[in-house]
Order: sequence, then structure tokens, then C-alpha cells
Amino acid sequence: MFVLDVTYSAPLDRVEALLPAHIAWLEEHYAAGVFLASGPKDPREGGVILAGGDDRAAIEKLVTTDPFTIAGVGEYTITEFIATRTAPALEPYRQQPTV
Repeated sequence: MFVLDVTYSAPLDRVEALLPAHIAWLEEHYAAGVFLASGPKDPREGGVILAGGDDRAAIEKLVTTDPFTIAGVGEYTITEFIATRTAPALEPYRQQPTV
């Protein structure tokens, strides 16, 4: 599983101009079953996405397709973790430890 942490690198007005395209991008990956949760940070300096899966290269490629990345208004940090415990609703995404 992955935590995708985007930090805005441009003024908020530039970010907001791209928000409809970013939301469409999010919806595409929710529909594909990759994204599990997302939302803006508070204070509003970026956002966070929780993504399922175990293919880091695919996730790295995926964030390059975000309109925020393409326009240069957001930069991602990707943290991979093994979700060995989850809430019942996320049980299908539970993972086995690698050790």
C-alpha cells in the first residue's frame, strides 16, 4: 500500500485552476480500484492519497500523469508500507508481512 503525499509548489490560484482535471484523474483511479481515500491537507498546502497495490514502479508512473505534476504545481512523495492491519472495510487490502 502507498501513501502519496503531494505538496503544492505553486500559488493556490494555479492549483485551483487545475482542480477539475485533478479530480477527474482521481476519479479515474478510484474507478480502477487503485485509490482508496484522498483529500486536501489542513492547512491547504497539498493533499494525500491512499493507494492500494504493491508495484512501486506503477505508482511512480501513475503520479506523473496527475495534472498537478504535469503542470508543475505539485510534487509527490511516495511512502510504501505493508498494511498488515486494517479496518474491516479495508480487509481486502490487508497484506502479509514480507519478513
